[in-house]
Amino acid sequence: LGFFGSNLPDYQRSEIMMFIMSKVPVLGTTSQSLDPSNLGDLGTRRIQIMLLRSLLMVTSGYKATTISNALPAPFLDPLLSPSLMEDSELRQLVLEILHNLIDRHDNRAKLRGIRIIPDVSDLKIKRDKISRQDVSFMKKHGQQLYRHIYLGCKEEDNVQKNFELLFTSLALTTIELANEEVVIDLVRLAIALQDIAIINEDNLPMFNRCGVMALVAAYLNFLSQMIAVPAFCQHVSKVIETRSVEAAYFLPETIFKDKSNLPKSLEKDETDLFFLTNKIAESLGGSGYNVERLSVPYVPQVTDEDRLSRRKSIVDTVSLQVDILSGCSIEDKVDNTEEITFEALKKAIDNNGLEEQEKEKRRLVIEKFQKAPFEEIAAQCETKANLLHDRLAQILELTIRPPPSPSGAMTMTAGHPHYHSVPVYEMKFPDLCVY
Repeated sequence: LGFFGSNLPDYQRSEIMMFIMSKVPVLGTTSQSLDPSNLGDLGTRRIQIMLLRSLLMVTSGYKATTISNALPAPFLDPLLSPSLMEDSELRQLVLEILHNLIDRHDNRAKLRGIRIIPDVSDLKIKRDKISRQDVSFMKKHGQQLYRHIYLGCKEEDNVQKNFELLFTSLALTTIELANEEVVIDLVRLAIALQDIAIINEDNLPMFNRCGVMALVAAYLNFLSQMIAVPAFCQHVSKVIETRSVEAAYFLPETIFKDKSNLPKSLEKDETDLFFLTNKIAESLGGSGYNVERLSVPYVPQVTDEDRLSRRKSIVDTVSLQVDILSGCSIEDKVDNTEEITFEALKKAIDNNGLEEQEKEKRRLVIEKFQKAPFEEIAAQCETKANLLHDRLAQILELTIRPPPSPSGAMTMTAGHPHYHSVPVYEMKFPDLCVY
C-alpha cells in the first residue's frame, strides 16, 4: 500500500494518507475500524508500526503548497495522538512523517543529526516568505505541534535518534512556519524543555536530562542564527562556550558519544550554564519583537486525548498557563519586573473572568450529568426537544405557507368558488429572518 501510494500524484496521495491514518488503532478509542481490545498490546503495536511505515512511504516526496493541505485537522489529530507516543519507535515514525509533510524545500538532509552548527549560513537553507495560510495554520494548530514535541522530550525510553528527530522538528518548524509570533512561542517551548531537565518533576534518568539540555542548546544556536539577532546570538554562544569548558555533557557532541561521563546531580543555581529568559527577552525586545509572552511559562494544552492515553495524565498537574510557580523559570527575579498599566489589569481581569465562568459552567454541567437523577436529566432534555420542535414548526409554517396574492384567494361556499382580492398595501409578508 505504501509503495503504491508513493507513486501516485499528490492530490491522490492525500486521500491515501487519510485512509491509512483512519485505520491506525489507538488504545482507548473505538472509532477506528480495528478494535484494539481484540488485538492485545503486541498486536496493536505491530499494526501501528506497519501502518505508520506505509504512511511514511506515501508521504515521502509529498509537496503541498500549504501546510494546511498537508496536515488537515482530521489527519493531524490522530497522528499526534498521545497513544502513538508510548513507544520509542512509534514516536520516531510519527516525527519522520511530520518531517516529510513540513519540509517543502528539502532542507532535512542539511539538518541530519543533532549538533552545534558553527555557521548556519553554510547550510544554505532554502526558505520562502511565510504565507498567510501557513500563519493561519500555526494559529489554529501550532499548540498541537509544540505539545507533541514537549511531551516527546519527557519519555524515558528516548534514544539518540529521538532527540535528533525532535531537533529536526523544531528546526523545520522554524524554517517553514516561523513568523515573529511563532519565534516567541518556540523560545518559550525551548525554555520549558530546559526546565524539564532542571526541575525534573518526572524523575527522568540523568542521560535524558542531559539529552534535553543538549537539544535546547543545539536548537537555540540554530534559531538565534536563523533570525540573526546579534544580542541573542551572543547570549547563546556564551552559554555554549561555558558548557564546553565546565559541563560538556550538556552539549550534543559529548552526551550522545560518551554516555559514561554523566554528572551526579544538576544544580539549579548554575545559571551560567542555562539560557535565561530575561536575557533572551532583553535581546529580542531590542530588535522589535513583542516579548510580553516570554514572561509566561509554556504549559502544554490539556486535550481529551490525555484521558484516553495510558501515560500519566497531565490533567492533574497542569493549571492555568498564567500560573507562575516559584522556581519554574531560571532567571533573575529582579529583572523580571514589568510596568503594570490600567489597560493591562483590565484585560487580565476580563480574560480571567471569562475563563473562570466557562470553566465553572463546564464543571456544573459535568457534575449535573454525573449526580442528577435520570428522570430529571430526561425531563430537561425532553423540554429542550419540545422547545426546538415548536420553534421548527413556527419556521416551517412561515416558510411553507404561501403568501397572500393580490389576485385574491379562493374559497368554496356551497360548492361555488369565490375570490377575495387583497390590496397589496394590506398584505402581510413573513419576516425575511426568523430567529
